[in-house]
Amino acid sequence: MRILAVQNRMGIGDMIIFLPFIEAISKKFSVPVSILVKENSKAVQFLDNNKYIDKIITLDRGNKDKSGLHDGIVGSFNLIKNIKKYNFDKIFIFNSSLRFNFIAKIAGIKDIHQYPLFKKKQQHIINTAIEFINKEINLEVKSDPKILINEQSVKNSKLKYKMNDGKINILLGIGGSGPTKRIPAKTFLNFMNLATQSYKCKFFLATGKNIDEQKILKEILNTKFRDQCYALDNFNLNEILPIIKNCKISICNDSSFCHLSSALEIPTIVLMADAPLMYGSYSPRMHPIIPDGETFVTHGTNGKNKINSKKIFEKFDKILN
Repeated sequence: MRILAVQNRMGIGDMIIFLPFIEAISKKFSVPVSILVKENSKAVQFLDNNKYIDKIITLDRGNKDKSGLHDGIVGSFNLIKNIKKYNFDKIFIFNSSLRFNFIAKIAGIKDIHQYPLFKKKQQHIINTAIEFINKEINLEVKSDPKILINEQSVKNSKLKYKMNDGKINILLGIGGSGPTKRIPAKTFLNFMNLATQSYKCKFFLATGKNIDEQKILKEILNTKFRDQCYALDNFNLNEILPIIKNCKISICNDSSFCHLSSALEIPTIVLMADAPLMYGSYSPRMHPIIPDGETFVTHGTNGKNKINSKKIFEKFDKILN
């Protein structure tokens, strides 16, 4: 039996959120599942050791210039041609798009399972998936995604970066997908000051190449903590994942690194400044911190300057002890 799962949301975080549901399908039918995902999900970089996933097919659609191979009517037929060659028996479509329903039928897939058509508005990213899997294959799935990683690569990273047990190795996910999600350097520095008063620490700084992210990185590195820090901005995901796995704990903005860290089964403190709380609390290993003075957080909260360093340390200290 050959099965395809369509997860067309953008980004690493959404890809990770859907892993338990793809795994459930694989277990139900006792075969690995192929997935159709966008390139910016970075699936090929962190799912190569996942025994529940077979082929990773790239959905080239939704680019800003609308020039993707799978954009428009011609793109739909390109995608049909691409999918058809695999002879899939079943397809699970994690969206309400009539377009994907049409593509699946024309590609010759007989058994189509999909979210209810034309009901995209106000769908809860996790609850809708839970209900879908329960309805279609009668399984109860918990939101607890995990990334499988090669054990030897973890051991190699521990030796290479001298991540000994005498120090608390900490991932600091200081990057973010947008300016309202990037917590200021001073917040991290205040936490680092509190942490190093009580623990011997080594900090691994995870960020991208965005100019504003680089400013935060440089601000942290231009302090007394420089010799205790290791910047990861020049590393790819295959190199970063085993480093994260060796960390005792992670403290991250609402970014790809909080999703990766928690899925690697590392306790992860998530600094939620400007997005729905669900994105920092769906995993049992996530411990969200919201801005001072707020009772909830969502898009438009703009609370990056109200994340309390002392609260981060208190949560950090409690998790370690």
